[in-house]
Amino acid sequence: MRRASHTLLLLMLAGLFLPGVSCSWRGNIFHKQEDTRPLPKVKNSNYSINGKRYRPMGVMEALRYTATGEASVYEGANTRGALGERLPYGAMYAAHTTLPLPSVVRITSVSNGRSCEVRVNDRGPFHRRRIIDVSPAVARKLGFSGVHQVKVEVLSVGDGALQRKRED
Repeated sequence: MRRASHTLLLLMLAGLFLPGVSCSWRGNIFHKQEDTRPLPKVKNSNYSINGKRYRPMGVMEALRYTATGEASVYEGANTRGALGERLPYGAMYAAHTTLPLPSVVRITSVSNGRSCEVRVNDRGPFHRRRIIDVSPAVARKLGFSGVHQVKVEVLSVGDGALQRKRED
């Protein structure tokens, strides 16, 4: 019996190192599966505002983005966002300096725990302490006005084409 187990062990080890010989479990343990989904069409080209250059994130980097910081309310109503879309009064939208456009984020108020999902379709804020600008409708839903501490987490990039993997 002992000799049979040694022979089996030698065959298994030989299978790992011989070219052209593979085990079915080997790919699952040692080789990372590549994501073959096509990348969505997004706007993430470099740009400059007031002499400062901004380099937006790549899609995969954005899917891992989470930040806590200041949010401010901005009024983009009846203007056009960075994607050329009209920003109507009462709509829920946000602006971010480096996320690919469009993206969908969950914004959560640090003080009261309220949260909502918002489409990021504009550039800003161009204030060094702020991480996101939100429309008045988002601010009302989160229960603040002016400047407020929030947590921002990307849910998807490219209008839902690529979504963040759930961390269960």
